[in-house]
Amino acid sequence: MNIQDIHNLFLKCKSVSIDTRKIEKDSMFFAIKGENFDANTFAQQALDLGALFVVIDNKDYEIDDRTILVENSLQTLQELAKFHRSYLKLPIIALTGSNGKTTTKELINVVLSKKFRTKATIGNLNNHIGVPLTLLSFTKDTEIGIVEMGANHKKEIEFLCEIALPDYGYITNFGKAHLEGFGGVQGVIQGKSEMYQYLSKNNKRVFVNLEDPIQVEKTKDLKAFTFGILKEHADLKIKAVEANPLVNVEYDSFNVKSNLIGLYNANNINAAVAIGTYFEVDKTAIKGAIESYVPDNNRSQLLKKGSNQIILDAYNANPSSMAVAIANFLQLENQNKIMILGDMFELGDESKEEHKLLLDLLLNQNKANCYMIGKAFYEHKVSNDHVQFFETFDAFAAYLKTIAFNDSTILIKGSRGMALERSLDFI
Repeated sequence: MNIQDIHNLFLKCKSVSIDTRKIEKDSMFFAIKGENFDANTFAQQALDLGALFVVIDNKDYEIDDRTILVENSLQTLQELAKFHRSYLKLPIIALTGSNGKTTTKELINVVLSKKFRTKATIGNLNNHIGVPLTLLSFTKDTEIGIVEMGANHKKEIEFLCEIALPDYGYITNFGKAHLEGFGGVQGVIQGKSEMYQYLSKNNKRVFVNLEDPIQVEKTKDLKAFTFGILKEHADLKIKAVEANPLVNVEYDSFNVKSNLIGLYNANNINAAVAIGTYFEVDKTAIKGAIESYVPDNNRSQLLKKGSNQIILDAYNANPSSMAVAIANFLQLENQNKIMILGDMFELGDESKEEHKLLLDLLLNQNKANCYMIGKAFYEHKVSNDHVQFFETFDAFAAYLKTIAFNDSTILIKGSRGMALERSLDFI
């Protein structure tokens, strides 16, 4: 069966599923093998749960004409997504970057949805499986698609662009994320810039933050829509930005008072405003969209617990995002500042040095009391009046039971695997 025939069957379905635990009625189920399981074994279960068709790549699990036998289920999912994207012919905005992808994607979506019927990546389904699932969620009713692309090694963004075929692109930044897979910062720049190469090759447009010299250099020969602070030649001119702790931005003809924390989120807001401006969304609608957006999922959330104000940013962390979060936090006017910081993962050979560099910043300041959680930070344990070390979260939790934080502003940040949001149970 060729991909067009499979697409014809897909159009009879309401959705696509790869997990029988979350299967929807009248969906198309793809049996994708994992490291420790063969999803072909769930073919009958998927049909019993309401799937219309099941795509398998092991003939031993053929059932009837509802099973579609292919060479490789994952590859077929990707080919179907590309075919469907071309079938719909809708404009697609793709974005990637080391930090801020998901927040920026959400902001772009709320802004553009004021004028268009938009659909965006759900959560962080941004890899070789998530991007195809996102594309297959678009329908004839979708007027603009927004696709987040994640990567932890070179050639991944190139591969995802060849599936999504974006018309527009934006890279949030180039930072110290996934250094293990990319082989260093230069590898990150090369890997993320694969989006620029695709857009250039296909004469597509890019959105550029003029505050980032790498973006400026990499896009100098591309069709671009730009934004920048006090940059006269910018397409979107930004007059002023402040954050204490919420971000406020002043543009030429309106200003935005957001619910986002930290100057590092200003660029995410500015990108969404720039893209909304390019697509001629009404300025009042843009302002309303940004100001009504409230972050969740442990991303730059501002919480109140007792007499404490908490900045919960525990969804992810890398040296770049950690450094800007710390710098922004230290400049806050609040007197009683506390930082609860966890290990950063996926740094490979750079891990020891990067944890020490961050720690050196904290050991030389007296504006906040810091609690460093995890084996990587604990390896650099020293005696310091403002910094304490805990090798495990359990050790930190036991300590929290012996003290009380009052009238404090608290930053909680670490890699997802540290799950530092658990600290809230003890504050």
